[in-house]
Amino acid sequence: MPPIVKSLKLLADPTRLRLLLLLGQEELSVAEIQEILGMGQSRISSHLAQLKAAKLVRDRRAGKNIYYGVPLHQEGPFKEIIAACAREIPEATHDRAALRLIRGKRQDKAREYFNKLAGKFGRSYCPGRSWKGFAHMLLAMIGPITVADLGAGEGTLSQMMARRARRVIAVDNSEKMVEFGANLAREHGFANLEYRLGDIEEPPIEVGTVDLALLSQALHHAGNPARAIAAAHRILKPGGRIAILDLLAHQFESAREMYADLWLGFSEVQLDDMLREAGFREIDITVVDREPESPHFQTVFATGVK
Repeated sequence: MPPIVKSLKLLADPTRLRLLLLLGQEELSVAEIQEILGMGQSRISSHLAQLKAAKLVRDRRAGKNIYYGVPLHQEGPFKEIIAACAREIPEATHDRAALRLIRGKRQDKAREYFNKLAGKFGRSYCPGRSWKGFAHMLLAMIGPITVADLGAGEGTLSQMMARRARRVIAVDNSEKMVEFGANLAREHGFANLEYRLGDIEEPPIEVGTVDLALLSQALHHAGNPARAIAAAHRILKPGGRIAILDLLAHQFESAREMYADLWLGFSEVQLDDMLREAGFREIDITVVDREPESPHFQTVFATGVK
């Protein structure tokens, strides 16, 4: 736990308070913080260094960038103090609006990549999209249930599930993917398969209406994976399940440019932390596949119960 007196002194500075308010909502690079706050790099870096020394902020390297955020298990009292102080910071409203623009820029980059791939996914290579991995997930999930396929792309998996599920809702933030998938569903006569345009961190699905939430090779495209898992928890019915199929943590940096990946996979510990933080229980995490070709991507399968 950070020293209380030192932490309170740090919170007395409006700029550091603005930083903590921002980083409590989203991991950000120094360049993104500069854009939001309109301040110089050296000033921001100085404040971040002080907050990091007090363990109020953590950093994470992703390729050439370093992202800053608040610790996953930051102490409750500090969250409450920061939230209370937010009402006295006149710039807080501006900062929230600027943060939405930054998120939009990130989504636009990923959307542009996936719009180009619409109609090609079944024929193009994509890390972790192994039939062995798909089969492992499907065998555990088949039944007359309502399924949310979050980050569905053109919906290959959604259409496979629609053969057995009562209802499937496929969500993706690429207009072209949604259009292509919806047309394909109509062609194949899937009346129980619906495509919706939306973000996996805020899926356009009613709270407590889904039996199974799937995140198949989608989580590493999320700006905030923990928020996406928490959103899945919200839309699930009590007793509903989440299933995550994604890449195990790797060091293939080129994936950021080649596949618009924001995260280089996730360790089993990271997935477990995020699932528990969201409120899931009966968590099970297993590495289910390893590709024989370099860079030898491995696929991890995680489940949990609401």
